[in-house]
Amino acid sequence: MTAETETTQSTGSCCTPTGSCHDGATEVQIEQTDEVTTAYQVKGMTCGHCEGAVSEEISGIAGVTSVAAVAATGLVTVTSKAPLAEDAVRAAVDEAGYELLGPAA
Repeated sequence: MTAETETTQSTGSCCTPTGSCHDGATEVQIEQTDEVTTAYQVKGMTCGHCEGAVSEEISGIAGVTSVAAVAATGLVTVTSKAPLAEDAVRAAVDEAGYELLGPAA
């Protein structure tokens, strides 16, 4: 006597034959952000302390969500919820003790 086993081939996932982990339709929403990223050239940064001082001052501008300063290149990359007024960034950099040369090319 021989036993036969039938194996079904699954597609995609082990959850269901259709490859879905859910039985119903699932709507996936990806939050779209309208953030703006701008790079600025800052003169005078020489070390990590300089990077921190500039980042801290720029972070205080309303709408700024992240700041990354790199002393070696003088670049400060700012992400914000809306475009920033250059005079606001200039004032923050001045407050930190450095000079804003303008947007990086």
